[in-house]
Amino acid sequence: MSTNKVSEALAARDALAAALTRVGIQLPSMDVRSPWLDAGDGEDERKGKATYALVHLGVCSAPVAHALAGVIMKGAER
Repeated sequence: MSTNKVSEALAARDALAAALTRVGIQLPSMDVRSPWLDAGDGEDERKGKATYALVHLGVCSAPVAHALAGVIMKGAER
């Protein structure tokens, strides 16, 4: 996988974490992962390597999910 794609995913993860922190929300296990190569999507068949990285948001409690939904809805109302 391209180092640029990993860097892009890390930057996206950090930006999302900072934005969530600003509104008082913390997801417990945000991470960056590569996609499964056997999934077909995002696979460069010539090289057999994934062409992108994924920001994995992990799991969160119901209250955190509700808080996140509230922030998204508030932003969507603008």
